[in-house]
Amino acid sequence: MTTHVYLVEDNLVIRHGLLAAMEDIANMAVVGMAQTQFEALEWLHKHPTQWDLLVVDLFLVEGSGMEVVKACALRRPTQRVVVLTNYAEVASSRAMLGGADAVFDKTTQLDEFLAYVERCVVDGEARSADAA
Repeated sequence: MTTHVYLVEDNLVIRHGLLAAMEDIANMAVVGMAQTQFEALEWLHKHPTQWDLLVVDLFLVEGSGMEVVKACALRRPTQRVVVLTNYAEVASSRAMLGGADAVFDKTTQLDEFLAYVERCVVDGEARSADAA
């Protein structure tokens, strides 16, 4: 089973770096990207079940990633929301209260973030095998 990832990140360099890193993870596909709160909310509204993992930066060029996190409060139990930000220490508790499953710092916890993404893929494969 492929894990479908939706990425909300406005920094082009970081976005390309994340895409390159996530391409190395087997059975994972990025199904879309947004740079603004509006773009993300519009896509998520139109595709509520077409993602398994949502990766969100909190500070966007337009709008707030926190509003994107909050908008996913009524997601399926198998869908995960991860915040990837430069301000993890300050924003972690707020993001978790807003509905995030995990929060990682872009500059110091990228390896932990990628390990979490890999676990999400493995968990998705396990759920798929159990359902078969």
